[in-house]
Amino acid sequence: MFADTAKIIIKSGKGGNGHVSFRREKYVPDGGPDGGDGGKGGDVIFEVDTSMNTLNDYRHKRKFAAQPGEEGGKKNCHGKKGEDLVLKVPAGTVIKDAQTNLVIADMSGDNTRQTILKGGKGGLGNQHFATSTMQAPKYAQPGQEAIELEVRLELKVIADVGLVGFPNVGKSTFLSRVTNAQPKIANYHFTTLNPNLGVVDMGWGDGFVIADIPGLIEGASEGIGLGHEFLKHVQRCKILVHMVDAASVEGRDPIADIRAINKELMEFDPKLLEKPQVIAANKIDAFYEDENEVIETLRKEFEPEGYEVYPISAVSGAGLKELISTLKCMLDEMDDEPVIYEQEYFPELHVFENEAYTVVFDEEAQEYVVEGPKIEKMLGYTNIDSEKGFLFFQKFLREQGILKELEAAGITDGDTVRMYGLSFEYYK
Repeated sequence: MFADTAKIIIKSGKGGNGHVSFRREKYVPDGGPDGGDGGKGGDVIFEVDTSMNTLNDYRHKRKFAAQPGEEGGKKNCHGKKGEDLVLKVPAGTVIKDAQTNLVIADMSGDNTRQTILKGGKGGLGNQHFATSTMQAPKYAQPGQEAIELEVRLELKVIADVGLVGFPNVGKSTFLSRVTNAQPKIANYHFTTLNPNLGVVDMGWGDGFVIADIPGLIEGASEGIGLGHEFLKHVQRCKILVHMVDAASVEGRDPIADIRAINKELMEFDPKLLEKPQVIAANKIDAFYEDENEVIETLRKEFEPEGYEVYPISAVSGAGLKELISTLKCMLDEMDDEPVIYEQEYFPELHVFENEAYTVVFDEEAQEYVVEGPKIEKMLGYTNIDSEKGFLFFQKFLREQGILKELEAAGITDGDTVRMYGLSFEYYK
């Protein structure tokens, strides 16, 4: 079965622990520390695979994890880096945080490979903690913890034009006539259960992509029928073509159908109604009388709202050339850039949520000590040695309320603050 959504759990690799060891050489009875650093954990990377067109690979397996980094070794040996996890997805896949439904990445356009979760940094070996007063440190830094995140994958087809309409109005027949697609066609409702894509060849290598969005029904925006499964595919399309049965072969009212579909589009995503819309009045070959009355009624109803009405027959081919030419002219006047969803959720900024920290004064060392998983992880993610990194760290301390707590504890300018391996003088 066609799969265009999946919910999975991804986990980056934990950083390897730093090692505690000391030189043991002949004639060197008091060798110094030589514990190596732990290896970095593997990243979780999403990559577009052009040979894929569904998310079936993620239907039966839900948990994916990158490799952890190895622990450091003796003689300053660095632990091996954990292997990255590369997850292949079809073009057009949107990755969202499952809890907030905010976009993490849109694997479309030029974005064919993106790191979603970074592996934890390896911990420092005990060689880094030797000082003039502590020449044989018996501790090392633990590797940074892995990040685990539940994400929702949504495949939104990439097409220029989307065909919308109730079941059995002729969308599949139209697609087979004007593109290279070969959809299954039969006189049954819901024959089309998957979005079908076809390329309209205008000659000289020029053309555009049309998507046949499976038949919508009233209540689709509320998830009735297969509504939610298909409405998301309309979101990337630049133009919407309403296909209606103008001959009312099955007794449907084409005006009521267009109003009903637009209502579902609006309730699913109001921005969909901002897209240009065209009406394809299909099945004119089935008219028993002059079609002008039906077409004129459609035009009187919708042209004041900016909708052009094109009478066509997907079976005989009547009116198809004019409709396709109009769609191509409309597209030529639009921006060539595909519809890309901007990133809204940044996992690395949320990894510290709900983690406590402590602020205490060490009377023996005369230092203020700030500790906790939140601080340790932040130090691991930030390059304090760079000006940009230090400013980012200052912002983090301010936003988390740590500076306020230090002030509440009585800190004054020139006092020393210690956070694990980092010490600095406080100045307001």
